[in-house]
Amino acid sequence: MKNITLLFLLFTTYILSNINAVVSILPQKTFVEAIAGDKVNVSLMVKPGNSPHTYEPKPSQMLDISKADLYFSIDVEFEKVWLPKFKSLNKKMQIIDLADNIEKIKMERSHDDHAGEDEHHEGHDHEGADPHIWTAPKNVKIIAEHIYEALVQTDVKNSTYYKKNLQTFLASLEETDRKIKEILSSLKGSRKFMVFHPSWGYFAKAYNLEQIAVEVEGKEPKPKALIHLLKEAKEEKVRAIFTQPEFSDSVSKIIANELHIPVIKVSPLAPNWSENLISIANAIAGKDQ
Repeated sequence: MKNITLLFLLFTTYILSNINAVVSILPQKTFVEAIAGDKVNVSLMVKPGNSPHTYEPKPSQMLDISKADLYFSIDVEFEKVWLPKFKSLNKKMQIIDLADNIEKIKMERSHDDHAGEDEHHEGHDHEGADPHIWTAPKNVKIIAEHIYEALVQTDVKNSTYYKKNLQTFLASLEETDRKIKEILSSLKGSRKFMVFHPSWGYFAKAYNLEQIAVEVEGKEPKPKALIHLLKEAKEEKVRAIFTQPEFSDSVSKIIANELHIPVIKVSPLAPNWSENLISIANAIAGKDQ
């Protein structure tokens, strides 16, 4: 009887998980699972606490690649080196670029522009383009459409299921966008917020905000630039400074102590995408979390 039950479980798992997909970062996993539901096994490359700038896949993850039907890429930096290797390992795997048709913005430069220094910093060379496209709901709408199209092409028989999930997800995006606009509508005067690593450019652009970056191109500010940052933050009445768990926050703490503002740890790689953006909007607006 036990053997029959085990065979049944193995069979139903196989039927339910008829597509094997791999994603680069956690927010993508959230998006793919919202649309794919129980029809897809989703494997993640960049595990929590790691940086997508310099990530190197583990042998167990290469095994996931060898079994994958789909790879959802999103133009983060480690993909430049690893996608060709993934493709050579599994020639049948289809690579879907979720960043396709999304207008890129430039990565923010530093205040002192690192004058006289080499601007290229190993592990942070974005070639001028900001890769964090998923921090704006309108971009996630495009990402969701790409995911849906790839799933339907790969698994036609479940197209109605994917369509229903897509519509539910798009409605949730609209609701997130509405909430953020409502929170930020109370902002008077300055619409600037301070960040350690400039990861929120698309979020800022979407809501007519401006991020003041402490660290740019992987470098902490020189004393002269730090004084300038403090002066600007005081003038703009910045209410918080955002840091990421993936980076050191020692400089952010110095700034926070000087300005008597909180240091808020928040990652653009967090899986709870909607709550994350709403939480940031609340902090920018100086509202209770």
